[in-house]
Amino acid sequence: MFNSQFLRNKNICTPLIDFCVFAPSSVYLLLFPFLTGQTMHTLDEYDKKLLRLLQQNNLQTTEQLSKEVNLSQSAVQRRITKLRNEKIIEADVSIISPAASGVGITCIVDVALHEGSLRNLESFKSSMMNCPEVAQCYYVTGSHDFVLVVNTRDMAHYDAFSKKNLIENPNMKHFYTHVVIDKVKVGYGIPI
Repeated sequence: MFNSQFLRNKNICTPLIDFCVFAPSSVYLLLFPFLTGQTMHTLDEYDKKLLRLLQQNNLQTTEQLSKEVNLSQSAVQRRITKLRNEKIIEADVSIISPAASGVGITCIVDVALHEGSLRNLESFKSSMMNCPEVAQCYYVTGSHDFVLVVNTRDMAHYDAFSKKNLIENPNMKHFYTHVVIDKVKVGYGIPI
C-alpha cells in the first residue's frame, strides 16, 4: 500500500508527486529516480546487449563478450565496470539447486498486518531480512502488506518457521500460505 505521507515526510511532495500517489505503481517506479533525485545511466544498444548476455551467463570472458557485441575487450570491460559502479548490475551470483541445498518445499506467503505504521512495517521487514528461510520479501499494494517466498526442508520445517515468525508476531492479522507444486517458470533476468 503506497503511503503519500512517506513522500511528504521526505519533503518531495509536488503536484506531480501527488498525481503519482494515486497512479499505478508502475508509474511510480518509472518516476522513482526522479522522485528520489537519483540519476539513471542511459543504456545504449551496446549496454543492453551486454546486459542480456551477462544475464544469461555472467562467467563469459571479456573476449567472448567483445565478439558478441562487436567492441574491443577494453571497451567491454569499461562498460561492465561502469554498469556495476552505477548499480545497474546489482550483483553477480550463482543460483544453487534447491534440491542440492536440502530445500524440499517452496511456499508463497501472503501477509497482512494489523497496523501498517512505519514502525511495524520496518520491524516486520527487519525480521524477514534475518530469516534464512525467506528467499524474497516484497512490500506490496492490495489486500496484503507483504508477499514472501519461503524455502524449507519439509512441511515440519515450514510449520516451525510460521509459528516462530508469523503466528507469534503480535502485529499479524493473518497470513495465507500457497505451497508450490511445480515451478512452471522461474526467471532472474530483466527484459532489456
